[in-house]
Amino acid sequence: MRPTKSKPKTIDEYLATASIKQRVILEKLRKTIHAVAPNVEEYIGYGLAGFKLNGRPLVYFGAWENHCALYAASPNTQKQFAKELKGFEVSKGTIRFTTEKPLPTVLVRKLVKARMAENKARSKPK
Repeated sequence: MRPTKSKPKTIDEYLATASIKQRVILEKLRKTIHAVAPNVEEYIGYGLAGFKLNGRPLVYFGAWENHCALYAASPNTQKQFAKELKGFEVSKGTIRFTTEKPLPTVLVRKLVKARMAENKARSKPK
């Protein structure tokens, strides 16, 4: 990510700091997230582009110098898709990818749906 004079306040401002190739990939990711979760709320959290649903964090994404990342905000969700994530660099809550090898849209849709289900289960009264 390129250094900026001020911190971005919106996802559009955040994307403006990314390279053109990263911006294209991340805009597609953004559209996919909105398609799966139409009522999602955009925000900047932890210095990343974030998405909340019903007041709960859903997913984040970020652009870095040599890669982009999707933050599923849940190691449990990532574990469900371990086979499909082979070939990507994965650590607790983070999935790294490049502009040359972006995350498949089908997989992003599955990850977002899984996070939605996880958040829904967490919000039920005990």
